[in-house]
Amino acid sequence: MTASGAIWRNWGRTEQVRPLRVERPASAGAVQRAVAAAAASGLRIKPVGAGHSFTGIAVAPGVQLDLGDLSGVIDADVATGRVTLAAGTRLHALPDLLAPYGLALANMGDIDRQSIAGATSTGTHGTGLGFGGLATQIVAAKLVTGTGELIEVSETSRPDLLPAVRLGLGALGVLVEVTLQLVPRFVLQAVERVEPLEAVLQQWMARVAGADHFEFYWFPHTGTALTKTNTRLPADAPRNPLGAVSRWIDDELLANGAYRAICALGTVAPKTTPFFARQVDRLTGDREFTDFSPKVFVTNRTVRFREMEYAIPLEQVPAAFREVCDLIDRKGWKISFPIEVRAAASDENWLSTAYGRDTGYIAVHRYFREDPTEYFAAVEAIMRAHGGRPHWGKMHTQTDAGLREAYPRFDEFLAVRDELDPERRFQNPYLERVLGA
Repeated sequence: MTASGAIWRNWGRTEQVRPLRVERPASAGAVQRAVAAAAASGLRIKPVGAGHSFTGIAVAPGVQLDLGDLSGVIDADVATGRVTLAAGTRLHALPDLLAPYGLALANMGDIDRQSIAGATSTGTHGTGLGFGGLATQIVAAKLVTGTGELIEVSETSRPDLLPAVRLGLGALGVLVEVTLQLVPRFVLQAVERVEPLEAVLQQWMARVAGADHFEFYWFPHTGTALTKTNTRLPADAPRNPLGAVSRWIDDELLANGAYRAICALGTVAPKTTPFFARQVDRLTGDREFTDFSPKVFVTNRTVRFREMEYAIPLEQVPAAFREVCDLIDRKGWKISFPIEVRAAASDENWLSTAYGRDTGYIAVHRYFREDPTEYFAAVEAIMRAHGGRPHWGKMHTQTDAGLREAYPRFDEFLAVRDELDPERRFQNPYLERVLGA
């Protein structure tokens, strides 16, 4: 346990707090003791992972639990493909941790800085209509409740709680272990193409249905989309990875270095943004490569940004996207960051953005030195008109009243919270806004 004094900031620089104290437990027992000590002091307590959420979901004004020391593989069963991980394990560590077992996550997003508990608790997802978000891979979990009790939730122990605990927003307890259903290690063939935007929108349903993993990006002020189509292959398939020089030029020099300079210039001279967007569009070429899945799913992102993402019914993506395009044009906004569009399968986790419906995701971004308020608010209005649900870890303005309408099992989730955290030991301002007091 340490007194704080230091200010904690999240990656996107949208949230900061100076905790009263910080604790770094290295075991489930230490977490239990920390929760009990917080209760004895009348303090609230919150775990923090990598700080990659743009919302205040991990903000801890009272006691901050840094779970970095809860890391690594606890148990692995190669026959069933099930691996138990300590909750603070970072996603970027998984390829090396899982390689000895020949296993991999079934799907991933394009960022791997998060902890496994943080990623699943906020609804992190990748793309691919045959795959749910990361939380759908959880088959069991251990967590410390608001009363300090260590409980196990699995298919045989309180299975009724699994749909809530898998994606619990940090509101139900402190996850200390998660058991994942993994798949045999596999290779992805990546095909990236620059295509006419309107053609991609017209073919949206066919493209997501016809590929293992499909997504696209659009730089505002251009007429083309960068499509990414990944095909799953067995682990022994021939690999043709990106060369070190090629990857550095495309992903570091252009995607991070030059792009950082363009974004910075856009903050002082916004009128230059459309010109540079067209140059980035022109320099982005087609490419194909084949490699183990994490090296294809994940992209190194060093340009700091802020993000809002909404989940809408899959078939409504083209219409909603066109409305956003029209909005940017009508307002005359100069937007330097691309819009990202992905898809995921319906699932049964109560607070999943894909609960009960095949889902399309539209994510908008702004450089972290630009004010996103007006842009995000206008896009949010469009998404809500299409039945949108906001990503729990990305910026939005919704409250419990609107979210209750969006989630059929919302009140059932609250009932679980009443059971596991009756004194609201894990409450913070964000959770009070989205779940109610």
